[in-house]
Amino acid sequence: MALIALAADKGSPGVTTAAVALAAVWPRRVLLAETDPAGGDLVYRSAAAHGGPLNPNTGMLSIAATARRGLVPDQLWDHVQPLSGGLEVLVGLGNSEQAAGLAGLWPTLGHAFASLADSPHAAADVIADCGRISGDTPAAELFPHASLVLLVSRTEPEALARVRDRAAALAGKLNGGARVAGPGSPMVGVVLIADTGSAAKLASQVNDMLVHAQTGARVVGTLADDPAGAEQLAGRRRGRLDKSLLIRTARKVTADLYQQYGAAWSASAHAAQPHQPHQPQQPQHHQSSPQQQGRYAPSAQQYQPGQPGQPAPQGSPQGGGRPSDGRAAGAGR
Repeated sequence: MALIALAADKGSPGVTTAAVALAAVWPRRVLLAETDPAGGDLVYRSAAAHGGPLNPNTGMLSIAATARRGLVPDQLWDHVQPLSGGLEVLVGLGNSEQAAGLAGLWPTLGHAFASLADSPHAAADVIADCGRISGDTPAAELFPHASLVLLVSRTEPEALARVRDRAAALAGKLNGGARVAGPGSPMVGVVLIADTGSAAKLASQVNDMLVHAQTGARVVGTLADDPAGAEQLAGRRRGRLDKSLLIRTARKVTADLYQQYGAAWSASAHAAQPHQPHQPQQPQHHQSSPQQQGRYAPSAQQYQPGQPGQPAPQGSPQGGGRPSDGRAAGAGR
């Protein structure tokens, strides 16, 4: 299992929408963390599982006090809230001023996010929405703990030039000056937001550009530039979300990621897991494939994060808290 960090170089290419879309179709249990120091968006656009609003004080803000005394990965669940569709989220900060409360704690958070994969009680992958990383954003301190850092970009020439330069700088920084990721170093990938009609051609051209520039990064996939699907994902528009171009392309990206990296992530998690001969075997959620609807694989048709009034999934905490049996908000995600 893994920590996957999503970020953008400049502007608003849709990092939060991309993070929610990928988390909504992730083939294993997943925690979506809003780690943008500028503040999160989900508290404004999504309803909680109990039908009311999300609590802005439970999430990154509440975890700041806990992390100063040390942070065990399973403690993350004490600060998680399920959305109305079941997706488990760590709600972001309210504004950039609150980020001061996390000063010096970002590496601790990164380690906890990455180590959640090894929890014998409620293991999960973590998708972190890091927002924009231009300048000295502290969220970049999560990246050394990630298995994969994904830069989200649109396809205008200026956006592609920036993501090329950012990918090269980031890969070099994460790999000690080398452009190729070494053992234990994060891979750097690019996700393009593109019109589906030209997505394949653009992905190939941008990938060639990244290779030619020796950035060490590669295009890992494309998400549809689908405003209607994004509105459905945010709960502001009705429709069959699972039929949207956004969700269909998100499924393709996750399938490709797991085909390329899934075996290595699972092997890494198993290697890190201590042997416990007298403990009952825990369910192995990571064994499901992207093509299968596993126990924690979400149904995008059911996932309606912004629509209030839906009952909380069975076993879900109302408004956050540690899952009592590791199944909170799983099947309906």
